[in-house]
Amino acid sequence: MRWSKLCLWHVLSLRFLAAADPTWPSPNDELEEIMYQVSGFRGRGFGGTVIPCSNEASGPGRQNAAEWLRAAFHDMATTTFLENVRAGGLDGSLQYELLSSDNLGPGFNTTLKFMADYYTSRSGVADLIALGVYYAVRSCGGPVVPVAGGRVDALEGGPIGVPLPQNTAFTFSQQFTRMGFSTTEMIQATACGHSIGGVHDAEFPEIVPVGTTENGEVPLDSTDAVFDNKVVTEYIAGNTTNPLVVGPSIKATRNADFKVFNFDSNVTVSAMADASEFNSICATVLQKLIDTVPDGVVLSDPIQPYAVKPVNMQLALNPGATTMQLTGYIRVRTTDMGDDSVSSLTLNYRDRSGGTDCGSASCQYTATLLGTTRGFDDNFVWFPINAAISTSTGISSFTIDLNMASGTTQSFDNNGNSYPMQDAILIQVPQSCLLSGTLTVTAAVRNT
Repeated sequence: MRWSKLCLWHVLSLRFLAAADPTWPSPNDELEEIMYQVSGFRGRGFGGTVIPCSNEASGPGRQNAAEWLRAAFHDMATTTFLENVRAGGLDGSLQYELLSSDNLGPGFNTTLKFMADYYTSRSGVADLIALGVYYAVRSCGGPVVPVAGGRVDALEGGPIGVPLPQNTAFTFSQQFTRMGFSTTEMIQATACGHSIGGVHDAEFPEIVPVGTTENGEVPLDSTDAVFDNKVVTEYIAGNTTNPLVVGPSIKATRNADFKVFNFDSNVTVSAMADASEFNSICATVLQKLIDTVPDGVVLSDPIQPYAVKPVNMQLALNPGATTMQLTGYIRVRTTDMGDDSVSSLTLNYRDRSGGTDCGSASCQYTATLLGTTRGFDDNFVWFPINAAISTSTGISSFTIDLNMASGTTQSFDNNGNSYPMQDAILIQVPQSCLLSGTLTVTAAVRNT
């Protein structure tokens, strides 16, 4: 066998699991890791400015979790749903609308700048904004908002049309109807979106007069750093300090939350006075918000964490070309069984022809625990892979056995498909580089 080198130039309750594990690889793999690998070993750090909920990384009075939630609504809110035709939606068009009078304040810009570090061909702007809703709500103790993948980023800004505080109640209802939301959903979305954060004097001086607060912001309820139903229970009780219900906003006719909440004589907000019902409603209406996409865009099922997931699996030709090195990780979800329940992991691989001829080496590789990762609701452990594979026999796929501390074994075969690998073209990572904006990729190509 001869090898040649080629140089190329140049992302119910708290759990919504389905019965089957996702099949690997998936177009959503990058989004899945951003969503679930919150902290710890190989934590993605996406929640860096919204964890904890009270995080004001962008400045005093600026609650980043609230800004992320607001960014998603503003991105979606210019959509139209007329005669069963959907135009616009959550499509990342916000990045082109930062100078619009609809989008006052620095929060939209800082939100998109932070998320830019996670932008890839597998994790577009719109999908990242949707993930931002999941992070903002869970960080603040709210319900799981299911997130699908597959949004398509817009190439230009949309029309104006985000609801503004000075609008009349009738205008609000017309705007939400244009979005495809009922009157009830308008009230629900407003209550859920206003569970955290506040109003700033820099953007809305008619509502919060400049200089009247310590940090230029008035919270929307008494627990502005907790996702709960205080925004409606305090409103119903008549003791709210929500600046969009009471205070200068009344005279300025910018008491937007009152206009919305009172639209159906408080029927909808009264139904949200129960905490569990509030969470259930918010999970549903916020999912609708982020799943509002243009016609022609097909979203995946909600992204679920793998029970067992290969990560960064890579083959590279070793010096002398007699062996290839298989490296990467196997991530195991231990949410329901404990971090110490898996004592080791065995990778069973098939040769290039799908058989068990692995040359002089074994067709098995055993790995031990390396590290742990935490999500909002999940735990994971990691097993490093570093196996030598004969180039004469190669590899086509593998299965995984979890060797449990109890002495039992749990086997995973990628839903009957095995975990696929190919050894026809190998990216030689040690010989590849990115220098001064120029990407050099060296590959080994099998020619027999």
